[in-house]
Amino acid sequence: MENSDDKLGLLGHMPGHLARRFQQIAVAVFNVEVDEAGYDLTTVQYAALSAINSKPGIDQATLAGLIAYDRTTITGVVDRLVQKSLVSREPSSRDRRAHALTITDTGRRTLRGITPAVDAAQRVLLRGLNAEESKQLMSLMRKAIAAGNELSRAPMRETATAKSG
Repeated sequence: MENSDDKLGLLGHMPGHLARRFQQIAVAVFNVEVDEAGYDLTTVQYAALSAINSKPGIDQATLAGLIAYDRTTITGVVDRLVQKSLVSREPSSRDRRAHALTITDTGRRTLRGITPAVDAAQRVLLRGLNAEESKQLMSLMRKAIAAGNELSRAPMRETATAKSG
């Protein structure tokens, strides 16, 4: 039986190509599991909702850093979460230019309800690996991501960094 490296030729030896393929598969699996569970959330909306649940009152710039999403497009993600009544957005008491984000009761119910589907998607992604291989893959992915974080257009940040200017 031919292995996937042989089928892909040189691409099978390129981490960028393999990362892109894994991302495509991850999004497809997430969408299938979440749709079958009856929810209408994208991977980015789920990440944002989870982060807002973990850090109530955060602003959009901080949210963008936490989920490694572009600051200029996080507004659209938050807009959709607000339209779905999953998140509320209020003017920040600390910075009048910012908005504080809080998960709503509907958002909390959605997060609880969607969790089994998200967990199932994670299991599907790792189904070709045994427990030790899964642990090793996760460790190596975290290590590679940490080493390349600053090279990203949207690096992951624990808190928003103020623009100097």
